[in-house]
Amino acid sequence: MSLKRKLDLYDSYLAEENNLDKGSNKKDEPFHLPFEKEWRKHGIVPYQLDHQYCLIKERRYPLSEKRGNYSYADFLVAMDAWQKTSISHPLSAKGYKGEDLFFFDTETTGLGGGVGNTIFLLGYAYIDGDEVVVKQHLLPEPGHEIPLYDSFLRNIDYTTLVTYNGKAFDWPQVKTRHTLIREHVPNLPPFGHFDLLHGARRMWKHRLDSVSLSNVEREILNIDRKSDLPGYLAPMAYFDFLKTKNPEGILQVMEHNEQDVLTLIILYTHLSFKLLGLDHHQTEGELLSLGTWYSQLKETKVAIPLLEKGMTKWEGTEKWRGMIQLAHQYKKIKNYRKALVLYKQIAESSEGKIRISASIEGAKILEHQYKDYKGALELANMAYREWSETKETSFRQKEREEMVKRIERLEKKIARHGENFI
Repeated sequence: MSLKRKLDLYDSYLAEENNLDKGSNKKDEPFHLPFEKEWRKHGIVPYQLDHQYCLIKERRYPLSEKRGNYSYADFLVAMDAWQKTSISHPLSAKGYKGEDLFFFDTETTGLGGGVGNTIFLLGYAYIDGDEVVVKQHLLPEPGHEIPLYDSFLRNIDYTTLVTYNGKAFDWPQVKTRHTLIREHVPNLPPFGHFDLLHGARRMWKHRLDSVSLSNVEREILNIDRKSDLPGYLAPMAYFDFLKTKNPEGILQVMEHNEQDVLTLIILYTHLSFKLLGLDHHQTEGELLSLGTWYSQLKETKVAIPLLEKGMTKWEGTEKWRGMIQLAHQYKKIKNYRKALVLYKQIAESSEGKIRISASIEGAKILEHQYKDYKGALELANMAYREWSETKETSFRQKEREEMVKRIERLEKKIARHGENFI
């Protein structure tokens, strides 16, 4: 069946639900769950509300169970480590307990937003004592969203969502669907949010062609799924389920979703171990990513050791990127000598934007800190020549004008004061 046919089929189901005759005696008919034995065989039970229903599955795992390179118990190690650090970071769980985090993912009928996109599966995991609990709420028919969201919202009592692209997709979709039925179900809670997609991009975009969850799972976390239904097939499996009511295909979707939310626990653990220095096997690329990330967060004392450690390992463009980040951090703490050594080394050996930036920064230090106008002019001229030869497009007109002004100012200072040297 073509995707267009499946969409048409879904629309017809939705229209049928919305146009039910209010005088119909369907509400008086006894509840019958198609393929009930098959559902219950997999631990899935109905949740009824106002003659509508959804399906709920719960599964538990011991904290000792491993998934890839970690056990679920390692998550609690990471949580404990966050409580003991003074580092400020967007992924910090300081002040939270393990059970406060709510690992959440959805399956929808499409990738677009808006009311035309329906969430048909809500999946989440959380810590309960010495177990990980995974719960899923399945929409068995269009129009049965009231029991779906009622059962979901009566089960959640957490502080922080943990998702993968959830800020941009999953939670906005939940808000959109909730708006349509908000008079009939509990209110949405005011969650905080950790979106691990942003962390994965910062850490591994230099290494991976794609930072999709499945790719990060396989290449970084050492998790190998067996016989997993690809996520892009989930909508088709759901449309088939709407037509046949046979749970075979949708059970595979539920398994895929369950694996996703379990992976979020491991990914948060892994990122936390990296950020808190609990992982002693960082690659040179990870050291650079961590140092740069902390640099941008103004956590200079944390950034400098990471960048210094990586200096002996970086090669090629990565080497110059790492060195200029380290030089910037030295400059922030007013260690101008170390910063200048690095800026000069980068200016002499790199090219393009990095050479221009290093030359300009080195010129600033020589001019303002050491009053070495001749040395500053040499670096300023080097920056301008590099821009002239490469036509580096990332430099705006204003920045090019500033290069010229710096050169003219230094020439005037040399003419007025003579040549000063360090």
